[in-house]
Amino acid sequence: MTAPAHRHPAAVPSVGIGWRHPHYAALLEQQPALDFIEVHSENFFAPGGAARSVLLEGRGHYAVSLHGVGLSLGSAAGVDPWHLDQLARLVEAVEPVRVSDHASFARGPGRHANDLLPVPMSRTALDVMCANVNRVQDRLQRRIAVENLSAYVRWRGDEMDEPEFLNALARRTGGQLLVDVNNVYVNALNAQLRGESPDPLLHAQRWLEAIEPSHVAELHLAGHVHCGDIVIDDHGSRVCDAVWLLYDHAVQRFGAVPTLIEWDTDLPDLPDLQVLLDEAARARAVVQGEPS
Repeated sequence: MTAPAHRHPAAVPSVGIGWRHPHYAALLEQQPALDFIEVHSENFFAPGGAARSVLLEGRGHYAVSLHGVGLSLGSAAGVDPWHLDQLARLVEAVEPVRVSDHASFARGPGRHANDLLPVPMSRTALDVMCANVNRVQDRLQRRIAVENLSAYVRWRGDEMDEPEFLNALARRTGGQLLVDVNNVYVNALNAQLRGESPDPLLHAQRWLEAIEPSHVAELHLAGHVHCGDIVIDDHGSRVCDAVWLLYDHAVQRFGAVPTLIEWDTDLPDLPDLQVLLDEAARARAVVQGEPS
C-alpha cells in the first residue's frame, strides 16, 4: 500500500455542518464557531419566501456551500434546463463558497427518479458526464465539485474503477471532486458482504490513495447503518470509528480540505446543536493532528 503524504504541521482546518430545517433557528441564535454551512440547493430554489430569507440570513454569518441532489450529471438525457436555471439564480443570490452535486443519474426522457443512481464506469458514461459538467460550469461560470456515490447496485462491464473515472472527469472538465469518506467506507463494507473484499478499511484506504489530491475540494463525513445484508449511507448517526480512521488517512492524502459533517435523518433533538458541533470539533482536531 502506498504511504499517504505526511500531514502538513501548519494545516488550518475549515469545518462546517449541514444546516437542516430543525436547526435553522438555533444556528442563527447561537452562531457557533464554524467555517461554513452547507445546504441542499433544491430546498432554496423558490425566489423570495421564508426559505430563501433564512438562507440569506445565514449567509450573513457564514460562508455557504450549495450541495445539490438533482442535476443528474450522469444522465444521457442531459441536464434539465429548468433545474440549471434555478441553480444559477441561487448561486447568483448566495455567492456560495462551493457548488457540488453527485456522480449519478436520476432522469431520462420524461421521467425522474427520486434517488441517486450509479452510472456505469465506462468511457461512454464518462463522455456523458463530462459534457453535463461542462454545461453546468459554463452556465454558472464557475467550477463545481462532483461527489462519489454510495452505490447499492452495479453495472456489468465496467471499463475502469471509480477513482479512475472520477480523476478523468476532473481532468477533462477542469472541475473538482467532493470525496465522501463515509460513502467510500459504505461501498467497501458492501463489497465485503458480497465476498469481494476481506478488509473494508484497506479497500477504502486504497480507494482514497487512487484519487489525485489536486482535484479534491471538500470532504464529507456522516453516519451509516447496517441492515443485515446491506449497509446504507443514511446520514442518521455519529461518524463511526472506522470512518474517523479513514478521515485521518484522507487528511494525510489530501491536506486540510474543507470538511462537512452531514446529518440528514434522525436529527439530534438538541436546540444547541451540540452533537453536530462535537463532530465538527473532532474533525478539526484530526486535521490539526490532535488526539480526538
